[in-house]
Amino acid sequence: MGVIKSSKTLFFTTSPRSPKKLIPEITLLVDGFSGQSWSGNEQVQEKFARTLADATTFEGNTSKKYSAFSARDRITRSPQGLGFVNLSPTIQLTDAGKEFIYGSRPHEIFFRQLLKFQLPSPYHKEGRKIKGTFWVRPYLEIIRLIRDLEYLTPDEFRIFALQLTDYRKYEIVKNQILSFRGEKEKRKGQYKKFVDEVANQEIFKIYTKEIETGNIETRETTTSDVKSFIRKEKSNMRDYADACFRYFRFTEMFMSDGRSIRIAPDKIPEIDFVLETVPREPVYIDDITAFKDYLFDAEQPRLYVDDRDNLENMLMRHFSYTKRELSGKTINELKDLRDSSVQAKRTAIVQKQTEELKSYALYQEVIDTYNEILSDEIYDAPLFLEWNTWRAMTMLDGGSIKGNFKIDDLGRPTSTAQGNMPDIECDYGTFALSVEVTLQRGQRQYESEGEPVTRHYAQLQKAKGKTTYCLFIAPSINRATWAHFFGLNQIKNITAYGGKPKIVPLELDSFMRLIENSYTNEGVPHAQEVQNFLQTAIDEIENSIDEIDWRKRISACADRWLVA
Repeated sequence: MGVIKSSKTLFFTTSPRSPKKLIPEITLLVDGFSGQSWSGNEQVQEKFARTLADATTFEGNTSKKYSAFSARDRITRSPQGLGFVNLSPTIQLTDAGKEFIYGSRPHEIFFRQLLKFQLPSPYHKEGRKIKGTFWVRPYLEIIRLIRDLEYLTPDEFRIFALQLTDYRKYEIVKNQILSFRGEKEKRKGQYKKFVDEVANQEIFKIYTKEIETGNIETRETTTSDVKSFIRKEKSNMRDYADACFRYFRFTEMFMSDGRSIRIAPDKIPEIDFVLETVPREPVYIDDITAFKDYLFDAEQPRLYVDDRDNLENMLMRHFSYTKRELSGKTINELKDLRDSSVQAKRTAIVQKQTEELKSYALYQEVIDTYNEILSDEIYDAPLFLEWNTWRAMTMLDGGSIKGNFKIDDLGRPTSTAQGNMPDIECDYGTFALSVEVTLQRGQRQYESEGEPVTRHYAQLQKAKGKTTYCLFIAPSINRATWAHFFGLNQIKNITAYGGKPKIVPLELDSFMRLIENSYTNEGVPHAQEVQNFLQTAIDEIENSIDEIDWRKRISACADRWLVA
């Protein structure tokens, strides 16, 4: 059981930050540790941390010093908090967990569990100092805000929505956001300064007592001054906004343009049903047995699509099925039909986007999106970097370009590629190319990207059985990363890579020059021209003094590509 000691705002799970990572991590836990004691058993916790760190799907940090803490942090937040695992008296997968891990609609059970998450609960008891602060189902009330306000921006979420610690404060918070929007219109051209002023003001208001008394420690660190405390609170708020929006997108009920989140148009009836039928009050605060029965139930709360008439009407309205075609099918068969129809629709959207990209009709939009990512105007920049690079690679033409991210019904990205595959896979017939993108900088870039990039490259090489290259793209590539790939590419024979590796680091400005050269070139680039660039970049290693010289030579190759 956790105790909320000092928080005066809502908090959301940031470990793991992405819901798609929950499935492999929960699977590791239940496959290797079911029936074992978890609470207070640091030996089991440390063993799980090591198992997790060794998994190919894991991209986090489980240092030896804090491995037991890291394991608890990973498991007690979302897996236990959302009711997918029961940790007491022993580790067990719940009915909701079984549906999430093994069912065909993980997004649906995930949505159900978000609606049940509440503060306080038997898992989240209030400490003495903040007793009476929380009385809310956070995700439910944030959904209500999005519905009533049509959209919610990350700034609105972190500054105001996080103050919705009691659902009875709903109208106050909603009106604060409306007032903020009105003031924002008056401060055009000064938005960053304006939002910083408002954030400072709200943090002072929330933590007036703590600031006045000097009791300004945070959960993670001891802050020594007010400025540091406010900076840390702002960082936490940004993290919560990012995590909550990712969780919402995973449900497939919401869509995002990178600047705000809103309900997908065809999901509005489903959201309205939830807002009308799901109670706002927390339940079973002091009854752990009743709370677990409620939380672990895979069929509660009831959703719009659990009603046969609603499902049939949806299929007839959106996908032109007839009543006769649908009669006699079970609820699950109708849901399967809906899912396959949605997937067909998304495939058609990707095909249409591909045609537009290959005609260069979206060239300026692709360039503008890169510039918005670089200027920090898009809140989930890693996701949009991945998606936009798929669009750019598709525009370069000459091959079959597959992005491993997921999209919504309007073709916008909803989640990044899984950790065990390249971000983008390109097949040019005579050769293949894996593309990896990152916004990581500094030493962290080398530590978190070096091994996964080479592993994904080796996997694609083995799967394709032909000459394979890898393109590693980042706004700024750290010197350690350059050195790593410079050295790796000079090893003459690595069986896992089918011989000599061919990994080309490319900074984003150089990649954007490739796109520009492709756009201004007379005629569409061919696959051979793409390979010529990649191979030339690899060959320049032989002429380079060191990794820095190689970087300059690759940049020059990008400048010259397709230029007469």
